Amino acid sequence: MTTLNRFFPGDRIIRLQLLIIVAVAVLFSFTLGGSFYSIGNFQSISSQLPILGMLALGMGITMLTGGINLSVIAGANACSLAMAAILVAHPNQPEYFALAMLAGLVIAVLIGALNGALIAYIGVSPILATLGTMTLIGGLNILLTNGAVISGFPAAIQYLSNGSLLGIPVALLLFLLVALLLWVLLEHTTLGRSLYLMGSNEQATRFSGVNTHKVTLAVYVLSALLGWGAALLMMSKFNSAKAGYGDSYLLVTILASVLGGINPDGGFGRVIGLVLALIVLQMLESGLNLMGVSSYLTMALWGCVLILFIALQNRKS
Repeated sequence: MTTLNRFFPGDRIIRLQLLIIVAVAVLFSFTLGGSFYSIGNFQSISSQLPILGMLALGMGITMLTGGINLSVIAGANACSLAMAAILVAHPNQPEYFALAMLAGLVIAVLIGALNGALIAYIGVSPILATLGTMTLIGGLNILLTNGAVISGFPAAIQYLSNGSLLGIPVALLLFLLVALLLWVLLEHTTLGRSLYLMGSNEQATRFSGVNTHKVTLAVYVLSALLGWGAALLMMSKFNSAKAGYGDSYLLVTILASVLGGINPDGGFGRVIGLVLALIVLQMLESGLNLMGVSSYLTMALWGCVLILFIALQNRKS
């Protein structure tokens, strides 16, 4: 513990998460033996973590302001469907590949701007605003595609999930790069400081001269852009796009944010804490799967953990 205190002074949650990772690894080493440490298991974890991680980062930054983004997965699917439709209609044409990426970016910005405008300028609560956009976007996704799967993407898309660099999956490297850039933005820029201040006390932040409306708009656009990144990784992993992909991730993105030390009321939390929480959750899910535990029971356990953690946090406060 002394060594952990030296590297993470004053950050109790991060020290606790590191201890949990070690405890989980030791526990599964006794119950599962070498199967938990097999190459196949680590490949499974590294293939799932980047997608969930991108979505969790998108959820987490909105929770830092005291908000939430329930539409992050629906928005990611909208981006993937638009990009997939262009790529499949015009295969092996570089200009249309660029157009597809641009279309996904534009859709993400529009969705983020809609959420931000509803919350900042109209005054709709974040949970209702993003619930509304989630329902709207999800309905449009199904309406425009009839729930069909769009598949068959160029090698450049598939490389994201199949490629590796120095033995490390490209998707995992991309997620870590995005997490690093987000950490820099949150802890070393004016926008990041403003975001934390808003989460602590929005009214005081506004009186101090910060344009909280613009900050809110920027946060929800950034959240949607992280969803666009998750959309690319989902397209690569499944080699297809569908309106319902990733729906089960919504609870886990919230759970990862809360377990990562992000206060649901805003103002507190770090990217590294969220990343460590994702590692813990992926290790637990992988171990439970190897033990033959039903995925539905695992989701129920995540819900119980979330309720318990928030209850303990509120009791402490």
